[in-house]
Amino acid sequence: MKSADRVKKLRDSGVQELRNQENDIKEQMFRLRFQWSMGQTETLNKMRQLRKDRARMLTILREKQKEN
Repeated sequence: MKSADRVKKLRDSGVQELRNQENDIKEQMFRLRFQWSMGQTETLNKMRQLRKDRARMLTILREKQKEN
């Protein structure tokens, strides 16, 4: 999925749904960091993508909170 599609999907989501997705991403990142420390190097690209998605999500959350 392209980043523009991800952003559009995130903007259409509600605040609570975004918070739930953020928690899911945090858990995934924790697991991937653990795998990374165990030497499974294929997780690096996934970690980078999750970090960027989380940043996008937090940005959109802040925008929505400022609107209210």
